[in-house]
Amino acid sequence: MRTVDLIGTAVANTFRSKTRTILTILAIFVGAFTLTLTNGLGTGINAYIDDTVSSVGTSDTMTVTKTADTAGGFGAATSGPKEYDPDAVAATGAGAPGSTVVALTPTDLDELGGIDGVLDVQAVKSISTDYIEAGGGTKYVVGVGGLISGQSVTLLDGAQPDDDTDTLQLVLPTSYVEPLGFGSDADAVGQTVTVAITDAQRTQHTVDATVVGVAEESLASPTGASIVPNAALTDLLYETQNIGVPSDQVERYAQASIRFGADATDEQITALKDRLADAGYTGTTVADQLGTIKTVIDGIVLVLNAFAIIALLAASFGIVNTLLMSVQERTREIGLMKAMGMGSGKVFGLFSLEAAFIGFLGSAIGVGVAVLAGTGISAALSGSLLADLPGLDLIAFDPVSLGIIVLVVMVIAFLAGTLPAARAAKADPVESLRYE
Repeated sequence: MRTVDLIGTAVANTFRSKTRTILTILAIFVGAFTLTLTNGLGTGINAYIDDTVSSVGTSDTMTVTKTADTAGGFGAATSGPKEYDPDAVAATGAGAPGSTVVALTPTDLDELGGIDGVLDVQAVKSISTDYIEAGGGTKYVVGVGGLISGQSVTLLDGAQPDDDTDTLQLVLPTSYVEPLGFGSDADAVGQTVTVAITDAQRTQHTVDATVVGVAEESLASPTGASIVPNAALTDLLYETQNIGVPSDQVERYAQASIRFGADATDEQITALKDRLADAGYTGTTVADQLGTIKTVIDGIVLVLNAFAIIALLAASFGIVNTLLMSVQERTREIGLMKAMGMGSGKVFGLFSLEAAFIGFLGSAIGVGVAVLAGTGISAALSGSLLADLPGLDLIAFDPVSLGIIVLVVMVIAFLAGTLPAARAAKADPVESLRYE
């Protein structure tokens, strides 16, 4: 029997017992469906994170802080109080309330600029505003974000803030547009808003600035729920905030941003981090920060995939049962085929192909339905619960991954079919023909 004929016979024999085969296919369907959805979930979220990092243009930048003394500084593993450090400043990033880092000074910035691989250094100026308002309306609390060299804001309307002009400009988060009284993102562009800030002497000042753009809010966005000022506005707010601060305390920064070669490899970035560490600094890229999120997501997806694999293993017992019963029912037929010259290898191949075909049907149907369901769920959530995260497809599908899922399920089915196939291949033709 030729290979083509063998495959055709295996496909034809699959539905000789329709009910039993359909139930087995449904069991495989459940596992393949679950596996496809969980993989799609991981693919969608990780793709969103990657796209977000790319969109803000931070692949060649790194946030640097001064490495604290673990004996009593920030990050120390101690349950007791920390010793006071006059060089410490409040941490501007994520961390425990009240956490501090060792301040960076102009001397530190010069030292960073001299490290091999560092192309540019910018101090990150921490600014804390009181509120923002437009036209004397309601005042709203707002933070202040910042851009570093090569970084941009994902805009819904308008333009990026211009650091080469003396005009006070800012980019407004889209969530502030309607509360401030603007009809739309486009209406907000070109309008004047007032930002209030209090200095070290507890005197409040107001600064008027022009809205040049409206930004969407997304994961890793430099805006968040914050305005993004241009250099002129940043400098003015920072100077105003530090009125009354001793001159030797003004230029103290919680962190700085450095820029390195855009074509730097992972090995070169790691080497740069090592050189920073040797100089007493800690460097972290945005990809590093979001890598933690991706690790958590991948862990969750892995656990969900484990449940899907368990379902597929349970379905494999169904395949074994289906084919064992098929072998028993077709004992005389197997004996006739072997008496007519079909070798044990081809008999084994016939039943193994039946198992693989059952796996193909279950996985193909499961993958197809999962793609339809996942696409529908993702579209529904994008317009409702996830409307504040534009560009996020919660469940996305990679054609290569889908093909791998089908192949994996077929392999599991093939392996499950080896026991019944081996029993059929070992059958004695004379005894089989006498079987009643």
